[in-house]
Amino acid sequence: MKRIVTLLSVLFMFALVSPAAARAAGLEAFSGLKGTLDIAGGTAHIPVMKEAAKNIMQANPDIRITVAGGGSGVGVQNVGEGLVQIGNTGRALKEGEIQKYGLVSWPFAIDGVAAVVNQANPVGSLSKDQLKKIYAGEITNWKEVGGNDAAISLYVREDGSGTRETFEERALDKGQASDKSNVVSSNGAMKTAVAQDKNAIGYVGIGHLDTSIKGLILDGMTPSQENAKNGSYTVTRLLYMNTKGQPEGLTKAFIEYIYTPEGEAIIAKAGYIPTGRQ
Repeated sequence: MKRIVTLLSVLFMFALVSPAAARAAGLEAFSGLKGTLDIAGGTAHIPVMKEAAKNIMQANPDIRITVAGGGSGVGVQNVGEGLVQIGNTGRALKEGEIQKYGLVSWPFAIDGVAAVVNQANPVGSLSKDQLKKIYAGEITNWKEVGGNDAAISLYVREDGSGTRETFEERALDKGQASDKSNVVSSNGAMKTAVAQDKNAIGYVGIGHLDTSIKGLILDGMTPSQENAKNGSYTVTRLLYMNTKGQPEGLTKAFIEYIYTPEGEAIIAKAGYIPTGRQ
């Protein structure tokens, strides 16, 4: 529970609006607004951003919102260089990024990161020590951890991925993956790769777990958002929207909408835990 309390406390450091103001806002806040809002970055954010964008554009046809991925590193660079108004990250900004670009963060959801394997893989759980040895290239065959006699196929996210940073820091205890790992560029691509390779191991945000892949129990911890919320699953991170300076106009309205009850419902539907809930 201590971990989640710490995560939630970050929200109050960066609160955009008061709880009362957030409740009062909604799609009506976009009445009379027009223009374009571009969003890019962390792929874990995409379901939330797209659903919110769809609702807003249906309510006001004078607004156009684009949502793209690219990973946390892309989110930082694009918003910092003024290519988008909101850059998403699955990790906290680094001090150098804040200083270089003058960025401000808006944490809106808690997500866990789970190690995953193909559904046909008989292995359903690993110790953290086993997982670290697998990713370090010290354990190379599934039979060494109770699986089939088959070489392990390692999959990782690209450099700059917030999902990768969280996995390496919290699941691998700041270890790094073997340079023989296969690199994929999004949570969706990771799911597809693992679902198509019966000997694969990878990782995704818990919000992306479905029947196409199998989330591994790690050191007795079952990966689920409920367990992330109650603190019994500790491989967790915050999802952030980031802006260059204080947001204004349409950008400000979008961020405020994410914190409304309507926005929280979108976050929960996507499989995440809204940070606004206490």
